[in-house]
Amino acid sequence: MCEKTRCAWAGELPLSIAYHDREWGRPVREDNKLFEMLILEGMQAGLSWNTVLKKREAFRQAFDGFDPAKVALYDEAKVQQLLQNKDIIRNRLKMRAAITNAQAFLKVQERCGSFHQFLWAYVDDTPITNHWQKMEEVPPSTPLSDQISRDLKKLGFKFVGSTIVYAYMQSVGMVNDHLTSCFVYREMQG
Repeated sequence: MCEKTRCAWAGELPLSIAYHDREWGRPVREDNKLFEMLILEGMQAGLSWNTVLKKREAFRQAFDGFDPAKVALYDEAKVQQLLQNKDIIRNRLKMRAAITNAQAFLKVQERCGSFHQFLWAYVDDTPITNHWQKMEEVPPSTPLSDQISRDLKKLGFKFVGSTIVYAYMQSVGMVNDHLTSCFVYREMQG
């Protein structure tokens, strides 16, 4: 039986392979999932994505299933509780950013009807498909991620620099950056 060709970053860890094969680059239009990925991308800053994946289920439990309405109400006592949770990434700035981002997320939903409508308008609701042959070709950011980053910051979001935003765009499928040799790239091309 032939082995599937994947993007090299997927590595050999089952968790990472499953994330690559089933999630990364596939369009997400459900608001709570978009919120989850926004928070996880911010938590990943300075760490490996595998670290986040390993702690993802614990994050889901600690952050009330990534329900932005609940996270927006977290107070200092909840931050202290989260900082004691050894199963998640314990960074006070990232914890507070998650709360701030939940509040900003809800405001965007109220203004635009959904976060999905706001975010996906940047790409006319159609994923950008790149045609990279090597990982070295994939940029850490783009002019579009620069723009989205600036706009999110104006709306009060934190931990949304252009590199984080581009990783977010990749993770929620606004951008298909699977290498052309990857089976997922071909699958998504139809």
